[in-house]
Parts: sequence; C-alpha cells; structure tokens
Amino acid sequence: MADEPADRILKNGVIYTLDAARPVVTALAIRGDRVAATGSWEEIAPLAGARTVVLDLAGATAYPGFVDGHAHVGGLGRAMEILDLTGAASEADVAMLVRRSAAGTPAGDWILGRGWDQNRWPEKLFPTQASLTAAAPDHPVALTRVDGHAIWCNRRAMEIAGLGERAVPVDGGEILVDESGRPTGILVDRASDLIESKIPAARPEDIRRRLKRAMERCAAVGLTQVHDAGVGSAELAQYRALLQADQMPIRIWAMLEGDEAWLESQLAAGVSQDAAGRLVIRAVKMYADGALGSRGAWLLAPYTDRPDTSGLPVNPTETLERIARLCARYGFQACTHAIGDRANRTILDVYQRVLAGLPDGRERRFRVEHAQVLAMADIPRFHALGVIPSMQPTHCTSDMPWAVRRLGPERARYAYTWQTLIRTGVVIPTGSDFPVEAPDPLLGFYAAVTRMDKAGQPPGGWTPMERMTREQALRGMTEWSAFAAFQEKDKGVLANGKWADITVTDQDLMRVPESDILKTRVLLTMVGGRIVYDGRAPKEPENR
Repeated sequence: MADEPADRILKNGVIYTLDAARPVVTALAIRGDRVAATGSWEEIAPLAGARTVVLDLAGATAYPGFVDGHAHVGGLGRAMEILDLTGAASEADVAMLVRRSAAGTPAGDWILGRGWDQNRWPEKLFPTQASLTAAAPDHPVALTRVDGHAIWCNRRAMEIAGLGERAVPVDGGEILVDESGRPTGILVDRASDLIESKIPAARPEDIRRRLKRAMERCAAVGLTQVHDAGVGSAELAQYRALLQADQMPIRIWAMLEGDEAWLESQLAAGVSQDAAGRLVIRAVKMYADGALGSRGAWLLAPYTDRPDTSGLPVNPTETLERIARLCARYGFQACTHAIGDRANRTILDVYQRVLAGLPDGRERRFRVEHAQVLAMADIPRFHALGVIPSMQPTHCTSDMPWAVRRLGPERARYAYTWQTLIRTGVVIPTGSDFPVEAPDPLLGFYAAVTRMDKAGQPPGGWTPMERMTREQALRGMTEWSAFAAFQEKDKGVLANGKWADITVTDQDLMRVPESDILKTRVLLTMVGGRIVYDGRAPKEPENR
C-alpha cells in the first residue's frame, strides 16, 4: 500500500501539519480520503503516478482543515433567507427594512428577520413593538436578536401569540414590560417560544435546502467541519437525507437538541457515524442560561447596569443533571450552554456530581459551550474535571464595547479568559456560534490573537493578557476541536493516516502582520481529499 501511487499531491506550498514530527513541510500526498505522506517534494515525488493529480500551491499556505467548534447550521441557512439586520444602526433603520419588506409581502404573512443588537445603537435601549407596528400593521413581525436569545415583535404578532395587556410569568424567560406593566414586544429566552410556536413550521424541503446552502457557505470560508450545537429531529432527518444523496460538502458533528422528547430513544440507539465520517451523532446540547447582551446570562450577582436582575436559568438544575446522567449512561457527551458565572458554576457542579461516579469521568470530555463569564475560583475546575470549555473568540470582540457596562470591571476581567484557562492545562476548541457571528474562521483567528475589532481597536487589545498565540489559535480550530469531538485519531493534524481535510489560504496566517490577517483569502477547501470549494482566480493548473 505504501508504494501505491497517490491520488493527489500538493506541492510548492507552506504546509502547517501540527504534527510534532514534521510541523512544516512543502508537499503532501493523499490516497483515498487520507493523508499518505508529508515531506519535501523530493520525498513525495516518487508517489506520483500516471493518474495522480498534482496541485501546485504556488507558495500558498495549507493547514489542517478548519473546524467551527460551535455553530448552528440550520440557523445560518434560515438567516440567509430572511431579513438581515446585522447592519442596522438604529431602531429606525430596522423599522425601515421591515416597511420595505412589508410592501412586497402579502398581508397576513409573517415577516422574519435576525441580527439586531441594541448595544450597537446610539441609545443602547431595547426597542418596542410600536415602531414595528407602524412599519407593518398588517403583518405579524418577529425579529430575532443577534444572539438568538430574544425576539422583538409587533402588535400583530403579540395578538397572535395571545399576549395581552399584562405579562405572564415564563419559566426560564422574561417578557419585558413598560412602566405601566404592558409588554413592550421584547421576549427573552423561553418567553420567545410564545412567538416562535406561532410561526409556520419549516417544511422538510425548506430545512434540507437551508442546511445545504449553509454547508456550502461554510466550505467557501474554509471550514471542513462544524460542531452543530442543537440538532432537532427534523434537521437530523434532513442531514441523513443529504448524506444519502452525497450532498454534504463538509463534516457535521451533531449535538442533539436536549429539549426533544425523543432524546432518550436517540441516545439508546448509540453513537452514530457513517463510514466516511461525514455525519457524527455523539453529543447532546443543553442550556443553563441565556445571553449577556439580552441580560439573560445567569450571574452570581446582579447586572451592573440593571441591578434588579441577575439573569435567569433557562432550565432547572434537576433537568440538566438528568440529561447529563443520560449522556453518561449511553456514552454521549454533554454540552451545555453557559455564559454567566452562576450558570458556569451550576453546570460544573452538575458535571462534578455526574462524573464522580464514573471510573473514567475525566475521559468523558463533557463540554461547556461559551464559558464566557467565570468566577476565578471556577477556572481550575475545568481541568480538574476534564471538562472542555468551547469558546468563540468573536464573541469577545463583539461584546467588549459594552461588557464592562454589564458586568463591572472586576467581573469583566474574568470574561473570555482564554489564556488563563489554557495555562491550567485545558484545550479550547474555538468557533463562531454562527449565525450569531459570521461563519468566517479568519475573523475568529484574528479576534483570538488580537482581541481587537476590525478597525484595530482598542490598540493592543482588550484585556490583552488573555490573547492566544497564533499557534494556539490555529490549534483551537483544528487539533483542539478534533480532541473535543473524540476525533483526534482521524483529524486535527496532517499526518499519515489522518483524513485529508485541508484549508489553503493565499497568505501565511502564522506570519503575516496582524493587520493583514483579515485580508487573507481562502483558496481551497478539501474534505477527505476532495475539493469542496475552489476560490482560486485564475485557477491554478492541475498537472497530471
């Protein structure tokens, strides 16, 4: 087998393998869907046969395939088909976009959108239903906040949902009210279900189209795999259909939605993976709290800018522990969304109780998704318990303009503590949480190593002692993400026998000036030795 010709050879590039034996090479051979050899062109050239495709990288840089360690593929696909509000600079801007949409939408049909963020507006205040009602009085309107943890709706949508003149208590959620006690049109976390449940459900063909479009978008930005955080039964069925039709350009590592009634039957069926490793089902997603931007993150002490609340738990602790024990019983990973310091402490306590009864507790690799705001005393507990903090660098750079206002300076110091956690011995799989943030992994790489926004602010980075090194940032979206998914035997580094998942860029991310990282362009994305995105212009010739 070692003497058989390669199917494809990459040469004349800078190839970062992350393999300790040969960390940087200039050529790489692929046989089938696996790496066959790495080295110099002189070492690899003998593997070229009559049918071998030789790809000249012409000085470009290759890496182990980039992975998004926490994202929402179906959410991205849906966001691509509704109003994009991420660029809206004010409540009036959003209302204008809704008005334009209403002009071309039949009366009575829902107008949906996503991406508004009041923290980016001059007044920094939550909007109300009044502006949306004036913009689209004949349409129900539901606009999801950028973090996915709040909905802004108009009067028509509120009436359909049965929201009257007084708010009702909602476990795990909040209906915001004005001075007179009337609902304002903002529903946080579980309260959003009152509106979501009234929006017509997506048809199977809609879900399938959205998943496919979103995966194609991921491939175009250099992603070879996504850890999809919260896959329900409808999406799972369409993933399987796409897999059967060979229409999955990237790999999906699926976390089952913890709220689904069918969860235990799915767990009892066992961990699932197709032969090519395109669709892996071996984890469960739960929620301990909401998001910081909508003040749903559950804190140990009240919010600095709203002292009447400390956020809220989305699920009872008993529910989190019950599902974590199911995961332990059936060999699945528990992956829990926790942003506030109280939510993080609570889920670490839950994991500690569950894992303490297992002889291999540290090897279960339970995860905390986001691990955004931590009490100093809880930071060492991740390594002690073998718990993996899955974190998103662009959350830091998106939140830093207002995080101190929410948390105060003392708590903010222990927010987004990447380097402090790494020094305890943990690995950090990184991701974007798209569509909360853009899916482009280069944005995450830049945020991780600079802690600055796209304009280079603040100079030197926000709490710069927590910046990652470039090697750490690269490992976060390759090797560490593979470890977080129990896939280190198959991926994460480019070495003999590993999957040939490769991302190629026109610039060397490990060497270009920080200011040029965001100018870098993805040239090729390869999954299992197959090119799933080709961004070369003009195309480089493939010599045979």
